[in-house]
Amino acid sequence: MTSPTHTEAPVRWRPHTAVLAFGAFAVGTDGFVVAGLLPSIATSLHVSVAAAGQLVTVFSISYAVLAPVLAALTASWPRRRVLVTALAVFAAGNAITALAPSYDLVLASRVVAAAGAALFTATASATAALLAGDRERGRAISIVMLGVTTALVLGAPLGTLIGGLADWRAAMWLVTALALVAAPAIGLRLPSATGQGNGDLRAFLAPLRNRRIVGLLVTTVVAFTGIYIPYTYVSEVFAPAYAGTSGLAVLLLVYGLSGTVGNLTAGHLADRYGPRRVIVAVTLILAAAFALTPLGRGTLGAAVAIIMIVGFLSFSVTTPQQHLLITLAGPGSGLITSLYQSALYLAVSLSGGAGALALEGWGAAHLPHLAAVLMLAAATLTVANGTRAGQTPRSSDILT
Repeated sequence: MTSPTHTEAPVRWRPHTAVLAFGAFAVGTDGFVVAGLLPSIATSLHVSVAAAGQLVTVFSISYAVLAPVLAALTASWPRRRVLVTALAVFAAGNAITALAPSYDLVLASRVVAAAGAALFTATASATAALLAGDRERGRAISIVMLGVTTALVLGAPLGTLIGGLADWRAAMWLVTALALVAAPAIGLRLPSATGQGNGDLRAFLAPLRNRRIVGLLVTTVVAFTGIYIPYTYVSEVFAPAYAGTSGLAVLLLVYGLSGTVGNLTAGHLADRYGPRRVIVAVTLILAAAFALTPLGRGTLGAAVAIIMIVGFLSFSVTTPQQHLLITLAGPGSGLITSLYQSALYLAVSLSGGAGALALEGWGAAHLPHLAAVLMLAAATLTVANGTRAGQTPRSSDILT
């Protein structure tokens, strides 16, 4: 199968994208499940929970740093080889985590797993967009991201359950097995698609000369720092609304389910109305939802309603942003999506630190207010970035 042209969308791209989504499910499960296993990891490795939490930090930082570097080094490889290699590295990292007898080795293994995860997720999104063509690009990306949201709804709870029934190492073996199932499926089913680039590490600097791409990456950091602050501290934000872990589990389940619907809806809307229009609308509405979030802290029913709205909107940002980045970048979009993943994981790291400072200084009730301010900033940056340098703003610049 030849690579699709810029305007021609191939038929039957959905089955291939579904295979990529399964790989994203494996990667996403790893990213979400570790946080739920921290107490048992800490006990097993004889470290504090805070020290065990550094496994998440190391994974996020490694992901952010390695994503563009690995994308540049593999830019000339066939996409199928990149994806299979990424899952193999990811599986190896998780296998080492499961076998490691010491904290230091577990910490190092998270770097290996992050390398595979970063390379896979960025390449999968770009490959799905390539296979679908211009007209259905948003829907293709949303299907890949469906694997991530499904990991939040199904994979993480399943891994946590297995970790509770057996131990945390069994959960890591589950993640390893998922990757080992996805790799041959992608290797056998994905059509041939050639890479764009010559494997020069300096290539990853080229997109950073485009001010609109840089602006969108900065917007990504701002937006997702705002999105992840309330999510990271959801147990504190909604503490008055629930009693025990069952109430929190309900909130997280609702968040994941509504986020899945939001992700798929955003893909359709981005194809129909243009990604920038969707980003501006969603970030503005999300700012209002965060501003009203403290009103839902009193009862579980109100908290569920707020979480449903926030989850839907939060997962409606990532697909349009990747859609817009790929549109701006053209050829070599795998490199662009890797930079997007770096920005996303930088936001995850910043949200933990900024949220902790705000929690200590202002209290849990005001964390959503900080998130609302950041969403307004993201909307403003998105509109400003739509204006081409040296030109009078036009609606096509701002909204398409």
